[in-house]
Amino acid sequence: MNLHEFQAKQLFASYGIPIPRGGAAESAEQARSIARHLGGDHWVVKAQIHAGGRGKAGGVKLVQGMAEFDKAVADLLGRRLVTHQTPHDGLPIHHVLIEPVSEVARELYLGAVIDRARERVVFMASSMGGMDIENVAVTQPDQILTVTVDPVVGLQPYQWRQVGFALKLDMNQFQALGAVMGGLYRLFMEKDASLVEINPLAVTQQGELLAVDAKINLDDNALFRHSDLERLKDASQEDEKEFIAQQHGLNYVPLDGTIACMVNGAGLAMATMDIIKLHGGEPANFLDVGGGTTAERVAEAFKLILSDRKVRAVLVNIFGGIVRCDLIAEGIIKAVAEVHLAVPVVVRLEGTNVEQGKALLRNSGLAITTAEGLTDAAQKVVKLAGGGRD
Repeated sequence: MNLHEFQAKQLFASYGIPIPRGGAAESAEQARSIARHLGGDHWVVKAQIHAGGRGKAGGVKLVQGMAEFDKAVADLLGRRLVTHQTPHDGLPIHHVLIEPVSEVARELYLGAVIDRARERVVFMASSMGGMDIENVAVTQPDQILTVTVDPVVGLQPYQWRQVGFALKLDMNQFQALGAVMGGLYRLFMEKDASLVEINPLAVTQQGELLAVDAKINLDDNALFRHSDLERLKDASQEDEKEFIAQQHGLNYVPLDGTIACMVNGAGLAMATMDIIKLHGGEPANFLDVGGGTTAERVAEAFKLILSDRKVRAVLVNIFGGIVRCDLIAEGIIKAVAEVHLAVPVVVRLEGTNVEQGKALLRNSGLAITTAEGLTDAAQKVVKLAGGGRD
């Protein structure tokens, strides 16, 4: 789960990480009130979306005076922002973050992520922070330092000193860096994060460290331990179909093809998409209904995949191991009857009670095509979708 910048900064502050003064607004009136409270006549107005690249896309505006401020807020709130990390139609802006303009002398990068190969939290740091850090990682990887933290002993002082030297900080800033890194590490571990990032970590004109930006990704599998953080979820920033799928315990990813797939098991789902491609078709989605799926979940899955208007045919590929094939067949029949299916459906069943399941499908009186194997299923569904190769 991703957090907005203003939410991440609130967490940063609770862990002693210095952030700029500011506040998030949902309306022009609220934004104006925040600006007046901050004082001065120079502000930065930042669109709050779950994507990077906001600055280059016009989502971060430096303004002077209330007239420019009001225009910037009006240009952002209620609009959609398109960046290189968003869908083609962008993401909606429901909040803007208002802060005074920081006096930045240098822009650094500091982040922490899980290295799954080493089973450790790894800090990454660079003296070349800012909007082009992704390009730095590709073209100048030697400019990014990594430090691996042993979970038994935690972050050690020699490690933040190592980072301080790499970032070319002066000795007065080392202690401040230790506090920032210590706070990030405690936040990472205590909140079950998968990514924590400050870009840029600014060195101000006064020589202080300041988290000018903030990014936090949380591990969805650990949210049951953090009901307070789960309430921060912004469904408007997620793909609508993916969000609906999550509510029903489905793993769904939309794709660009015309053949919808409904499969139980991630590996089998990948193999199903591969064999559709092999026979000249294009998958419309990845959909894993889970090993212990139910008739009700199958019905919800059908409704979900058929909400995609590109779909011309559906391939159901179920291995009845944990769940019986006859129960799956009942779910398919129920779903097809409920949604008034207008596209052909091909079903391949294998496993427990497979013959009973196939008999139910054949005797249903519905337009369901059964297949004897995965290749047969792929060939049939590609043909019914109006494509394929011999």
